[in-house]
Amino acid sequence: MLDVFYGAFSPACFALLGLWLVIVQIRLREWQGSAVHRRRAYAVALYFALPGIMSLLALVNPHDSAFWRISFAIVALGGAVVLATVRGLPLRGVAAGLPVAAGQPGAAVADAPPRPDQLGLATYIIGILIYVLIAALALTGGLAALRTEAVLLTLLLFLGFNVAWLLLFDDRYPSHGRPPATAL
Repeated sequence: MLDVFYGAFSPACFALLGLWLVIVQIRLREWQGSAVHRRRAYAVALYFALPGIMSLLALVNPHDSAFWRISFAIVALGGAVVLATVRGLPLRGVAAGLPVAAGQPGAAVADAPPRPDQLGLATYIIGILIYVLIAALALTGGLAALRTEAVLLTLLLFLGFNVAWLLLFDDRYPSHGRPPATAL
């Protein structure tokens, strides 16, 4: 019944994953020295890969509800656990290890401990909760659960896109690969 949705949704997920991998490749020199950026880039990849995998598994045998229910539950619980353990919480403040001399602009910021970025933290927690909710719905089964899971997977993809967008333009950490922009 939702074969058409999953048939279109899976390629969309993997296309976004491919685009994200291109972005990671472009920003690799900047992010490879930052454990936070590596973890966050991996978390974004999970936002695209896992819904794509669930969609593919839904197409393997759409008439066997036990198969998609078990596969959705396993992938969703795995996604929640991995996302929680990645610890990709975005932090505001100065990156660890950056020397800032007292009396210079930014010295007060460097002395303050980094605090979670509220928008990033919210999307991180929401992503984990959506994975858990998908697993719970998969275990209950039924057509209504399958439709709700489709909506939740779409929401997960939307969150992943927004996290990717924010991370793409995150310049809170020093650049190791790009020269500073100059005016012509």
